[in-house]
Amino acid sequence: MEEQKERHEGGNKWVGTNGTSPFGHGGQNPEGIRVGGQGGQKKAVKVWEQRQYSNLDDSITIGTRNIKMALRRLRKFGAAEELDLKDTIRATAKNAGMLDLRLVPERHNAVKVLLILDVGGSMDPYIQVCEELFAACRSEFKHLEHFYFHNFVYESVWKDNLRRTQERILVQDIINKYSSEYKVIVIGDATMAPYEITNPGGSIEHWNDEPGHVWIKRLSDHFDNLAWLNPVPEDHWDYTSSVCILKDLFDDRMYSLTLKGLEEGMSSLSK
Repeated sequence: MEEQKERHEGGNKWVGTNGTSPFGHGGQNPEGIRVGGQGGQKKAVKVWEQRQYSNLDDSITIGTRNIKMALRRLRKFGAAEELDLKDTIRATAKNAGMLDLRLVPERHNAVKVLLILDVGGSMDPYIQVCEELFAACRSEFKHLEHFYFHNFVYESVWKDNLRRTQERILVQDIINKYSSEYKVIVIGDATMAPYEITNPGGSIEHWNDEPGHVWIKRLSDHFDNLAWLNPVPEDHWDYTSSVCILKDLFDDRMYSLTLKGLEEGMSSLSK
C-alpha cells in the first residue's frame, strides 16, 4: 500500500482490477480477495466489504400461473372438514326442509415446507424468478418457513437480510424444532469454490469451524426429503466443480429452476 500511488489495472501485485493480483476485483487470481467493486469471476476466497442483501418480496404478482401448478405436485390434504354447500342443499330438500349438513375434507395443502434461499452475489441475476417462486410458495403452502444463506449453508442462517449480522438462527436449532416430515427445498446457484463446501474456514464471510458438507449431512439425516433447485441452466452444471459436489451430497436431487425442473423436484419430494 505504501508503494501504490495510482490505479493498478491488469497487474499482478498491487490492489487492482482485471489482473492476476491477489487483491482487487474482476481479476483471474484463483485465490484472490475481492476488495469492493463488482464480482464476476466467482473465485474470491474472501470479500472485504460491508455487504447488504435484500429480503425477497413475497407479495409480487406472479407472472405465470404455471409455477403454482408445478408446486401442486407437492400436495397433502388435511383432515379438517368444510361445508359441502351443494350436497347440503340437496340433502336438506330431501329432508322436507330440515337442515342436513354435509361436510367434506378441507382442501388445503397441509404439506410442511422449509424454504432455504441463497441471496446476494452470484444470485442477483436470478432475483425475479426467486421472488416469483417465493410468492407462489407463500400462497400454495399452508405450513411454510423460510431462511436465507449466502453461498452455502453453515452453522447458522437468518430470516431477515437487514438484520442478518444480529439475528442468526442455528441450523441445529432448526433440526431440533422442525419434525422430519418437513420437506426441505434449497434454492441457490451452487456456484462457489469447492473448499467453501469441503473445508473449515471455507466461508467467504466468516470463519466456519466445520465444513459446510457436515451441515448438509445433518439436515439430510434428520429430514426425510430434501431437494436443491438451481437457477443455472442444467447444461452448465458439469463444468462447475461445486455443483457436482452438491449433486452428490443431495443424492442427485438437484433440479433446474424451470417448470419442468419444479415438477420433477416436487414429485421427488412427495414420494
